Amino acid sequence: MITYGRLFIGGAWVEPSNPDLLDISSPHDRSVIGRAAQAQPADIARAVAAARASFEKGEWRLTPPAERIATLRRFNTLREENAEKIAHLISLENGSAGWFTRAGQPGLTRQANAYLKAAEEFAWEETLVPSDPASPVRSVVRREAIGVVAAVIPWNAPFSSATSKIIPSLLAGNSVVLKVSPENSLSMGFLAELLEQVGLPRGVISVLPADRETSEYLVSHQDVDKIAFTGSTRAGRRIAAIAGEQLKRVSLELGGKSAAIILPDADIAKAVAGVKFGSLLNNGESCIAQTRILAPRSRYEEVVAGLKELVESLKVGDPNDPDTFIGPMIRPDQQARVRTYIQLGIDEGARLVTGGPHVPEGLEKGNYVTPTVFADVDNSMRIAQEEIFGPVLVVIAYDDEDEAVRIANDSEYGLSGGVWSSDEAHALEVARRVRTGTVTVNGASIAFDGPFGGFKASGIGREYGAVGLGTYTEYKTITV
Repeated sequence: MITYGRLFIGGAWVEPSNPDLLDISSPHDRSVIGRAAQAQPADIARAVAAARASFEKGEWRLTPPAERIATLRRFNTLREENAEKIAHLISLENGSAGWFTRAGQPGLTRQANAYLKAAEEFAWEETLVPSDPASPVRSVVRREAIGVVAAVIPWNAPFSSATSKIIPSLLAGNSVVLKVSPENSLSMGFLAELLEQVGLPRGVISVLPADRETSEYLVSHQDVDKIAFTGSTRAGRRIAAIAGEQLKRVSLELGGKSAAIILPDADIAKAVAGVKFGSLLNNGESCIAQTRILAPRSRYEEVVAGLKELVESLKVGDPNDPDTFIGPMIRPDQQARVRTYIQLGIDEGARLVTGGPHVPEGLEKGNYVTPTVFADVDNSMRIAQEEIFGPVLVVIAYDDEDEAVRIANDSEYGLSGGVWSSDEAHALEVARRVRTGTVTVNGASIAFDGPFGGFKASGIGREYGAVGLGTYTEYKTITV
């Protein structure tokens, strides 16, 4: 049993305003695996006040960038040294299969290193060459911290979501209140322990698990200068409205319903194998999952048969079992949601290739669903348009390349996507036509040096690398 009875506010562990602890349940069998304090508005107010005081004092904000970089590099090293424990905690509380949580640890290192490299090369201050040589005015352009950042993250990938926000925010000199999901109280409690060890000034960082109502109190707080949010599009719209009303800076990484376009010349076996990781990662609870599989009509049944064989070969079960590829959904309500969508697909007239709304045999005590593939799906169906957030794939036929691109773009979302072809140059041409923030070619992984984020209802702003770092700064021009 893991217990976090206090809250991490301003770099110190303090007593919560509400002493009642929340039971954290295992998605695998619904047993209690931990207990943790949950922040209330009074705790949020205390954290924001500490952040504001630290920012105004300037002890971190005015620290030279090289020293801030060194501090965050120490944090990254410390996290690497504890990678196995982090992976275990996320599997324990999220139900993410062990292969996924362990494989994600090097990705966290690459993500952090990209931010650190960007900070080393960042134009924190530069003098512009006048466009008019005769001008007596000299312009000095600075990039300065915004102020107090409210970073709000979801439950599905807690460490990745947290570090993608706190590392660039701290590198820029901001003070941060990180609001995490109650389900992640254990892994995020451990994150707070790591942050405690790196030597940040008091007040600069808080890590607080809290419910949605308390989250709204945080993002609405008058002393918050920027909101950085990852989560659902519905919640993002509410946050954008609050930010607009108060003229806060805001960045939003929201939902997705991404398409993988399999071109006629693709190696179908490789494309199907790529779907295993591009579409079913993290039990399907991933905003970048490519769950719409667009297959040429000439090879449609070949793709469907390949996906059927793939999905039926994947072991569903205990996340701690090394043979497990797909674990349980995080909560019973998420399990019910996914099963409802599977039944909806049947009701909409899609062909059920494999899977279904039943719970896998022997796994009734947990939040499990049966991985499912639908064929003969029209892109107008709800299962093709709405984010299910589970291991459910829909296969959509197309007649030519133009139709494939049209179908891929026929979505309110635009976060991710993929193209498969034996001709890489041609795949790149198709990728350029897809209106989405990130497109992978032939299963390439996401690069952390490039910007990541969404078009349309998938968000506003970008994360990762120099572009992501820049979103946590304000421009100041001084003329001399």
